[in-house]
Order: sequence, then C-alpha cells, then structure tokens
Amino acid sequence: MNKPKIVRPEVSQPAHALWFDRKKYVTINFVVQKPTDVQVDIQPDKMILCCKNDTDDVFYNELHFYDKVQIYDSRERVHERTINFLLRKMKPDVAWPRLQKDPAKPSWISVDFDNWRDWEHEEDEGKAEYDQYMDVS
Repeated sequence: MNKPKIVRPEVSQPAHALWFDRKKYVTINFVVQKPTDVQVDIQPDKMILCCKNDTDDVFYNELHFYDKVQIYDSRERVHERTINFLLRKMKPDVAWPRLQKDPAKPSWISVDFDNWRDWEHEEDEGKAEYDQYMDVS
C-alpha cells in the first residue's frame, strides 16, 4: 500500500492550523475554504498536507510531530472550511507541550484554546469525539 510521494509545489503557502491535545490523541484543524485535490501522508513522526482552496491557492504543510503517532489509528476528514486530523498518540497519557518536535513555533500554528483542556485528571474524556472520527465511511 504505497502512496505516491507528495512533492512540495513551487508556489504554495501553509494553511493555518489550530491544534489541541487529549489523553490519547492530538487534533489538528487546517483552515482551508472549500478544499479540493486534498493529498495527505501521515507517518509515525510527521505528516504532509497538500491541497487547493476554492480560488485555486495551493497549500502545503509539513509537520514533524512532537512525539510519534499511530498511523493506522489516525484519521482525516475534509469539511467545507477545514481539514480535520485526529492523530492517535503512540504514548497515551503523555501531554504534548507543543505540536512540533522543533521548539520554534511557525506563525501558521496556533493552539485551539476553545477545545484545549487540562485532561490529566480526567478519566476517559474525549471518547465520543474519537468515536465520531472512527466512524469514517
């Protein structure tokens, strides 16, 4: 099951990304209006997203994760205004202080404070959200 390699387009810009951390997974929402030609490559230590929006602007994001994820238990969904990723952590119950391995934060990554929670003392929080992503047809 080899996917074709996603090549960085000559002219592209990064899509703005909002992310938040949970006990067992990390969620990233890329803001792209009416995404088309969506290409995704999720690897244990990084992910690549390439797509176009409704005005044919090209977006390319490459993220090297803070820690490893389980690629076969991670999902993406394309919506009208976002591309949402649910990445299952290799080490559950370990908080990610940042999304990327590199401590320097790119300007296109922001914390999604509307969804951020201090989950360290909660039981099985987030299961309904995870089940919703797992129910991909």
